[in-house]
Amino acid sequence: MDVPVIRQGIPRHEQISSWLREGIDSGTWGPDARLPSENELCETFSVSRVTIRRALQTLEADGVIYRRHGLGSFVCPRKMAQGLVRLTDFAQDMLRAGKVPTSEVLHRAYEASPAEIAENLALSPGDPVLRIDRLRMGDQEPIAFDRTWIPPFYAQLIEGGDLTGETLYQLLEREHGIPVLSGRYRIAAESAGAEIAERLQVPPGTALLVLERMTRTVGDRAIYFQRRVYRADRMSYELEVARDPRQPGTEADAGVMPLREFDAVMA
Repeated sequence: MDVPVIRQGIPRHEQISSWLREGIDSGTWGPDARLPSENELCETFSVSRVTIRRALQTLEADGVIYRRHGLGSFVCPRKMAQGLVRLTDFAQDMLRAGKVPTSEVLHRAYEASPAEIAENLALSPGDPVLRIDRLRMGDQEPIAFDRTWIPPFYAQLIEGGDLTGETLYQLLEREHGIPVLSGRYRIAAESAGAEIAERLQVPPGTALLVLERMTRTVGDRAIYFQRRVYRADRMSYELEVARDPRQPGTEADAGVMPLREFDAVMA
């Protein structure tokens, strides 16, 4: 495969993982084939080992490859019935929509963790957590309001970080090499209360899209729990499914459609 030119504006690890994925999909590397080593990929793309590992971790989390300690990375015989479907962060969503992402930090302080938050973060109720409230904007227009709870270990790593122009993903991955690998997501709807309506500049009672996410890193450790409320007239989610005719089992089982893409779509 021809090696692509690294482009500006798109994270390098994403470009590398996309290149490897294309090679796997096209048959350059077949089932159980060994991918180029981390050193070879570092030399090919002139990037750090951290960047290469992030690209490989993405493919592993998506069920595209498997890794063997001391041996390298190999192509999965077939894709998992349902691998991780990655939700992009807010900045990526805005950039894809051609908008400039910014955030206004409204609250940033430690508090005693409520029972629900403690359960999600594997803490005891009342344990300290850092709570961050942000108004998220695209081209200076309010798009979402989110509230994030972060355990002390990860909270200390982002102290001093500028969350008006950067995301938690960016701070943790770039500055500390902590990848966001998996999570649990819940999407619901609710009506805007007076405070949120004012923040998002919509009438009270307006229908809103609510996204809750519990995000994890290596070792299944919880990084943060977040509750984000979107203006439903500005944001929706679009998914793509694909049926695997090779799926064994009953006729009903064979009709299961694993998610392939799950993307935010700006209205």
